[in-house]
Amino acid sequence: MVAIDASWRASHAAWPATHFAEILRKMQSLLINRDLSWLEFNRRVLEEARDPSVPLLERVKFLAIFSSNLDEFFMVRVAGLKRRANNSGTTSDGVTGASVLTAISEKVHELAEEQHLCFLDTILPQLTAEGIHLLHPEEISREQEQFLEDYFRKTLYPIVTPLAIDPGHPFPYLANRSICLVVSLHAKDTSPLPHTELSIVHIPAQVVRRFIQLPSKEGQYAFVLLEDVLRQYLPRLYHGFDLLSTHAIRVTRDAEFGLVRRRNEDLLMTVEQGIRDRRMGDTVRLQYDPDLPKELLTQLMEELELSGQDLYPAKGFTAFTDLFQLYTAANVPRLKDRIQLPLSLPSFDRGPDIWNAIRNGDVMVVHPYESFDPITHFLEEAAKDPKVLAIKMTLYRVSPNSPIAQALLHAAEAGKEVSVLVELQARFDEEANITWARALEEVGAHVVYGLVGYKTHCKACLVVRQEADGIRRYCHLSTGNYNVRTSSVYSDIGLFTCRESFGEDLTELFNLLTGYARPQTFHHLVLAPSGLREHFISLIRREADQARARQPGRIIAKVNSLIDPAVIKELYDASQAGVQIDLIVRGMCSLRPGLKGVSEGVRVVSIVDRYLEHARIFYFQNGGNHTFLLASADWMPRNFDRRIEIAFPVIEPRLQAKLKDFLELQLADTVKGWWMQPDGDYVRSPNKDLPGLRFQERFYEILQGEHRSSAAKGIGID
Repeated sequence: MVAIDASWRASHAAWPATHFAEILRKMQSLLINRDLSWLEFNRRVLEEARDPSVPLLERVKFLAIFSSNLDEFFMVRVAGLKRRANNSGTTSDGVTGASVLTAISEKVHELAEEQHLCFLDTILPQLTAEGIHLLHPEEISREQEQFLEDYFRKTLYPIVTPLAIDPGHPFPYLANRSICLVVSLHAKDTSPLPHTELSIVHIPAQVVRRFIQLPSKEGQYAFVLLEDVLRQYLPRLYHGFDLLSTHAIRVTRDAEFGLVRRRNEDLLMTVEQGIRDRRMGDTVRLQYDPDLPKELLTQLMEELELSGQDLYPAKGFTAFTDLFQLYTAANVPRLKDRIQLPLSLPSFDRGPDIWNAIRNGDVMVVHPYESFDPITHFLEEAAKDPKVLAIKMTLYRVSPNSPIAQALLHAAEAGKEVSVLVELQARFDEEANITWARALEEVGAHVVYGLVGYKTHCKACLVVRQEADGIRRYCHLSTGNYNVRTSSVYSDIGLFTCRESFGEDLTELFNLLTGYARPQTFHHLVLAPSGLREHFISLIRREADQARARQPGRIIAKVNSLIDPAVIKELYDASQAGVQIDLIVRGMCSLRPGLKGVSEGVRVVSIVDRYLEHARIFYFQNGGNHTFLLASADWMPRNFDRRIEIAFPVIEPRLQAKLKDFLELQLADTVKGWWMQPDGDYVRSPNKDLPGLRFQERFYEILQGEHRSSAAKGIGID
């Protein structure tokens, strides 16, 4: 694949760098640092673990999510800042990279302290009271001891390998996010064989569960940590030695890899090499038992090239990410959120086929409240329907057992024209995507890997079907990934339509993605990097013009992150013009709401609840001629400038009304809503006197009522 030529890039430059620089210079004091803002988001995740009104095992899960988030933050953001540490440039808010790293270290140490206290002092005792026991080896019964003896002998002993450290055995590689035991040794007697005083034992948690479930009384659960079991049996590994001490450590490594690639090199092979290189990334964090001897800590710092601010004592428990195992294994429904079964769509269930349902009108699906099955069914029907001639699709994050990818395989095997853009650079999902790309190629599908220099982040599917009155194109566009697994926990919105204008737009889009054909004017789609930022800015300015003309101006935008300086500037200007602006921003937000004379008309709310708020929704009042957009893109420079993204309108009034209700209901959340302050801090909903309204619960109840009513009347709803 060849690069987009320079003339096309130049003619479609998203935003001039000089213009950006000027905006940044003028706005530095009005922007919150993105990384510190992200840490405030993760603090809100931690607050869910600390909230006594949240079911106990859900609190355990939020501790795991908090740690998983933090792992990725270190592997990507902190690693990137460290690589640029010698650069004297500043971040978007005008501070140096070194200053940001110092501030990050201070905040993360504070948050880690809160996390440990939450788990050890509150959650762990409550788990014990509920019959869920995390035992130390000295607390186990004789039956459990025999179980562990068998488990060690048959499972662990063949896997575990002690790694000596001496002049003949250099300091071993410590795998990213793997717990290791540092073992201090002393030889019991003289021997002609060499000996060591220090050794490393990798905890094989990648192939063995870290939380080992033990036999226990009926209705109770007992677990012991894998590292505690290995500590108990270490003498079996070190015959002839006295064990002086053992301490757990865990390193986090730089997980980014740059795609340095010559023009004619295969992208798939380049990404595969990058995945291999990722294993050897620089260490960016060390977590360790707090009683680790100072001389050992100093040695680890030297070997791993770390500074004091990279050190994180773990207070007797580390790698909270593994608490997902405990959450899954403990099947105690009363300690978890009540089950919300995804609702089926009556319009799809009762029609003669899915094609007829879509011909009857645009269909909007809100996941995970409504089932992901229609999307899977859409592809499976397309694969086996003899009238379907072609399928074109983008895949960004593909699960290992994806029914979507399986349907594409079957379609290609059936002789249909199947064209798939598989984004190989979807971070941490590269390997699954590579596997599916190869499998699709093997059955004759046309597989491309994206446009050089850009990630393809848009989510779209086009099915071309021969019907009695000619060719008809069926479209699905979404704010989220075609991934069954994440669809159960990510809140996203998809749109089915067979409008000819949408079909023409998706044809143009796929011609660009697969053949670099220059897109003609779209009927509906707005594309990044060739104008998405400008389009949003024009809509914001239109509301400002309405307000200046003394007409009502209103903007509601729901995104994952808001850090684009140009968009923030326009929002500040619109607020000063009198536009009412409500922003629902789950994660990073660099805009400061409520600043006198700058953003008094702006409110920012973040909702952290059982589902990850992932949908991007935009509403512009436009003098009563409302504009509703859904998008794959956040308001971030990377989405506007370095990704292929789309925004698409919702046209049908009944679906617009549903979206408006969705947004207003989120803004009314008094239980899980966090309201941003001008300094970047967040407070729980200020509407304490209002009845408690939890959006995610209330919205599901509303949909249940609509579906029951629809079923009773024998009609479909969307």
